[in-house]
Amino acid sequence: MFKRFTALLLIGLMVMANFSKLFIYAGFEANQGYIAAKLCENRSKPWMHCNGRCYLMKKIKQAEDKERSAERQVQKSLIQDACFTVSYSFKFHAQLLRSVEVPYLTMQPQQVVLSLLRPPRVA
Repeated sequence: MFKRFTALLLIGLMVMANFSKLFIYAGFEANQGYIAAKLCENRSKPWMHCNGRCYLMKKIKQAEDKERSAERQVQKSLIQDACFTVSYSFKFHAQLLRSVEVPYLTMQPQQVVLSLLRPPRVA
């Protein structure tokens, strides 16, 4: 039950984030009379027939600016994560390198059976 509730909550949040303009427009349609009478910049000019659309455009522009700034913040954090580097320093001791014997110089070549070295047949 808890997993289902969490999944539905996350889906709802994703939908709200992607459809923010839709919610702004729905709020405008629901309150258009109040917006036209009280919040519209052109309420003193009735011949323009604005009916609060200037307020709607302003809110949509604010939402777009907010999305752009949030996107920039995400990109900045991704760049900072990608550029994070750790430097390691290795110190080689000359005595240790001199004491290692090289066994491949003392090995002798072994006899190779020539019957193994033949090309494959094409059928």
